[in-house]
Amino acid sequence: MGLLSTLRKQKLKDKEIRLLMLGLDNAGKTSIVKRLLGENVHEVSPTLGFNIKSVSYDRYTLNIWDVGGQASLRPFWRNYFEKTDAIIWVVDASALDRLHDCKSELDKVLDEDRLTGAGLLILVNKIDILQSTKLREQVLHIVTDTLQITAIKNHNCNVVLCSAYTGENLTEALSWTTTEVKKRLYMFD
Repeated sequence: MGLLSTLRKQKLKDKEIRLLMLGLDNAGKTSIVKRLLGENVHEVSPTLGFNIKSVSYDRYTLNIWDVGGQASLRPFWRNYFEKTDAIIWVVDASALDRLHDCKSELDKVLDEDRLTGAGLLILVNKIDILQSTKLREQVLHIVTDTLQITAIKNHNCNVVLCSAYTGENLTEALSWTTTEVKKRLYMFD
């Protein structure tokens, strides 16, 4: 039996899902992970390199690889692509002026063969600063259009408005991601 077969069987046995969390710097990736772990989201410093945290959800262990988003770190993102089951791409709702940079970086990630087929969850973070439902809908529309979500073909994709600060919609985000990966990898579960 080959090494890859052994690793795949172990993964199925352990019910592990590998999530790669990416996005531009200051989008709130680490804050989201901290909120999911029940940690203080008020004391967060920029991620230099990466952090790996595990969250139990729906009988699965979600191993979240939180990778720094500074421009100097982005060329190294490709080092984390192997065995990724789903990508969580975090967008800062308070920095829409950076959406074109965000689109450019997302396109580079989605062009990577090693990520073909991985689920794609786009979290539009920091919606707690958007006071009205209408404003939230406008931001969602702008993000969806600018990132050209409907043109993404090699990934099941979903966009969720969320807040690391309040925890809003993070459970829904985990639910979608887990369900998406289960459909592809754990068909007989």
